[in-house]
Amino acid sequence: MSLKKVGFFDKAIRDKFSKVIAWMSSIVTLVFVFSPALPSNWKLDFGMGFIAILFVIYIYLWVKANLLSSVKINIEGSEVNIKAGDIFAQDGLKVIAFNEYFDTKVDDNIISSKSLNGIFINKYFKDSAGVLDQHIENYDFEENKIEVNSTRNDGKKQKFKIGTICLYKFQNNEEFILTAFTKFDIQNKATLTMPEYLEFLIKFWDEINRVYAQKSVSVPIFGSGITRIKEHKNISDEELLKIMLWTFRISEMRFKYPAKLTIVVHKDKINQINLLDIEMAKNGL
Repeated sequence: MSLKKVGFFDKAIRDKFSKVIAWMSSIVTLVFVFSPALPSNWKLDFGMGFIAILFVIYIYLWVKANLLSSVKINIEGSEVNIKAGDIFAQDGLKVIAFNEYFDTKVDDNIISSKSLNGIFINKYFKDSAGVLDQHIENYDFEENKIEVNSTRNDGKKQKFKIGTICLYKFQNNEEFILTAFTKFDIQNKATLTMPEYLEFLIKFWDEINRVYAQKSVSVPIFGSGITRIKEHKNISDEELLKIMLWTFRISEMRFKYPAKLTIVVHKDKINQINLLDIEMAKNGL
């Protein structure tokens, strides 16, 4: 159990506690109004007990906030779930971030076998990456193809706009959305600037709006992992999550019930995110 992600005097806890105080104070006031003849020593004992109960409630709220592993919020009419879990176990469309070339070579150079991208390819295309390559080559990307990098020695050469998506449906009806997320430098290191990160998210939500067909969509926290966001090396998963929620809010993407957006956080990272703060902020993000 981690009791570090939410501070003891966190504003969100204090706000919740204030509501509890208001509710309990109303009850105490009624007790004294209708029982004016209570002995003074009873009143003192009652007051001390009241303070003790409030202290226990505050501790309970603090511990509960640190143990949160999921929250539901409403953003402009869309249900958004944020939870710890396995993205591959989710229903509906599942999003996997690729690089701007839609590379499929898992060699711990172009694609790390430990990344979500690498895990996806090894899980579903371990010995048949050519099948995925053919699907990507034949996919209708509309106007999202840009330059061909003929100087690239390893990996694919066709480059795509970040935020471009490619749908893939397996025979068992399991569906994925592959998206061009990171840009690669000459050393095949995934990099993005903050303006590029925002550009990706805005285009991504627009593309999802075009293809989701009233199905639920599950996404990871984009940028959580080996992706380097220039000049923001120490940006936290919580900050990335808040940026994702903010860009979702200002986009035209809206999920119609019962479809929803689920942001899946790795179980090892959920304790780094103050979910209570996000839940209390809601549209204030």
